[in-house]
Amino acid sequence: MILIPVKNLAFAKQRLAEVLEQSERTELAQAMLLDVLDGLQQLRPSHEIALVSSDAFAVDQAAARGYEVIADNANRSETDAIEMATRYCVTRGRGETLVIPADIPLIQAAAVRAIFDSAPAQGTVLVTAADARGTNAVLRRPADLFPLRFGNDSFKPHLAAAQAAQKPCVVLDLPGIALDIDNPSELRQLASLPGVTRAQRLARQWGFASLPVAANE
Repeated sequence: MILIPVKNLAFAKQRLAEVLEQSERTELAQAMLLDVLDGLQQLRPSHEIALVSSDAFAVDQAAARGYEVIADNANRSETDAIEMATRYCVTRGRGETLVIPADIPLIQAAAVRAIFDSAPAQGTVLVTAADARGTNAVLRRPADLFPLRFGNDSFKPHLAAAQAAQKPCVVLDLPGIALDIDNPSELRQLASLPGVTRAQRLARQWGFASLPVAANE
């Protein structure tokens, strides 16, 4: 099952506060979520997709597309949400989980298929973030092979946990998944890249395409 964790979008993307008001940050987070949900549509019905959230906008949009919703009533963190959703999958006999964040607006179904195509019968696929520090997708077979711990520097801990499970681990660099939007530099990069996703249109509307990308951000 593909799991997409979404926290409360009303307080989304605090690291963009220096360049966007909260209403704009929420609008951006909603646009990125829609880009992700629509980008995964071609994977159905061969793959189950579930949103893990209690955010009203996210739940409504997932339901409108026929995706399952796993209620995250605690709304504590992405890590807690995925731990809960993993237990849900195991109790229902799901043999694998693929966790994908809701802020990778360039995602396309072909990149997700590449993850499944590269996956060992038992083991892990990790997709690195553009900064090589984060993890922007994790496939586990079986579904609870090891616990996930998300954050700014999650890749090395995930790699260590995958290796400790003593199952094959594949590491992929997929450009459409690598770019998540957490800081102003990434927002400028999003605006300057080819494409017309909702999030890209917003970033360009706000003038980020004309601003240089700072290397130290």
